[in-house]
Amino acid sequence: MQLGISRFTQIGNWIFEVKMVRALRVEKYGQPYDAVATLTANGENMYVDTQLTREHNELSREDCMAFYEFAKQLEMKQIQYDKLRNGERHSRQVEVVENLRPRAVVQLANGLRSR
Repeated sequence: MQLGISRFTQIGNWIFEVKMVRALRVEKYGQPYDAVATLTANGENMYVDTQLTREHNELSREDCMAFYEFAKQLEMKQIQYDKLRNGERHSRQVEVVENLRPRAVVQLANGLRSR
């Protein structure tokens, strides 16, 4: 898989923005998957809208870290999701700490600013 994905891509006079992604838990694309999630990007936030597993197992820490890495590569600052416990919904928020740090601003000699 490629690293360093971009949320925006320009082709001609069109800019394509990633807004919704379907994630499949499977070793190789095309094989039957055992979990699926839908993620929606809104501003600098990533929402995990759907989490379904084949055997009704909860997502593992490794699964959550994959979502975290994806959000980090899209330069999201926060991930939000709901977790059901005993039939009750609990909303959770996770900060993408690597993307919270302000980028350094460099003042060039000609007065232009660079990030």
